[in-house]
Amino acid sequence: MLKSYGYAAYDPKTPLRSFHFERRQPGPRDVRIEIQYCGVCHSDLHQARDEWHGSTFPMVPGHEIVGKVVEVGAEVRAFKVGDLAGVGCMVDSCGVCPDCQDHQEQFCNQSVYTYNSPDKHTGKMTYGGYSNQIVVDQDFVLHVSDKLNLAAVAPLMCAGITTYSPLRHWKVGKGDKIGIVGLGGLGHMGVKFAHAFGAEVVLFTTSPDKAADAKRLGAHQVVISKNAEDMAKHQQSFDFILNTVAAPHDLDQYLALLKRDGTMCLVGVPSEPHPSPNVGNLIFKRRALAGSLIGGIKETQEMLDFCAEHNIVSDIELIPMEGINDAYERMLKSDVKYRFVIDMATLKA
Repeated sequence: MLKSYGYAAYDPKTPLRSFHFERRQPGPRDVRIEIQYCGVCHSDLHQARDEWHGSTFPMVPGHEIVGKVVEVGAEVRAFKVGDLAGVGCMVDSCGVCPDCQDHQEQFCNQSVYTYNSPDKHTGKMTYGGYSNQIVVDQDFVLHVSDKLNLAAVAPLMCAGITTYSPLRHWKVGKGDKIGIVGLGGLGHMGVKFAHAFGAEVVLFTTSPDKAADAKRLGAHQVVISKNAEDMAKHQQSFDFILNTVAAPHDLDQYLALLKRDGTMCLVGVPSEPHPSPNVGNLIFKRRALAGSLIGGIKETQEMLDFCAEHNIVSDIELIPMEGINDAYERMLKSDVKYRFVIDMATLKA
């Protein structure tokens, strides 16, 4: 076993702190990555504090991982020592179900998540990227371009693909009017991608002070969602709305903005349910309320290649490992533009 170290949540109430543990030795199909940067996702906080009621402790969070390949198994052909590589939210799946066969591993009932998930190899729980290294099957390792700021690439592994996938699935492109609800870690990536796809992008926010940033990131208009008059100007005009807000909120005010046959897709997971929408808002214009997870490995690689071609990365604030507990508190206040990333060089054994 490989002696490893990182930061862990030992229970839902106390701050994360240093943790020593073991990872498996790389097998014939495995890639061992020295982690250089790890993004901090809001789901890390949810799970570390057991807000989704499925946490196992101690837990090493982190599923926005980038680093350098330092070892490969004998059967690995796609990676070599020295390559830059990434790992996202999944590290395994069954490989044979219809979802896996369609390159939609994120929907596989046997998906193994990067942390807090039963590990098929060891029988224990998986440990994530708040650590010095990780060992992953080659089929779940992603190629990362050396053209981009590696630290700012890390959040693409979750925030990036979570917004890219639904925009691609609903074929967002030139001539479409697209709404993005919320300008946080997910929302700022949604704005960047929708703009890059050629759509007219409108950002909805409750914070007027985010307007300038939204336009810098690619929004053509900014609407303050608390302003009923401004919202009314956009009634029945959107082809698609990507709602990134995780906190429970009124969905009807956005559903009313969709055209006939328009769709609003939810990508934020609230700790408590949203208020139920008015069914009439769906029926009378044949609108759809949908959801989306991340993307499969094939689509995630497509997204990373698109980002390299179009120079798209996350807006980040780089923090030391010992700053993670403060970062969690700041995330709760939306006090980050727009994703924390841990510099793993600051992690002490």
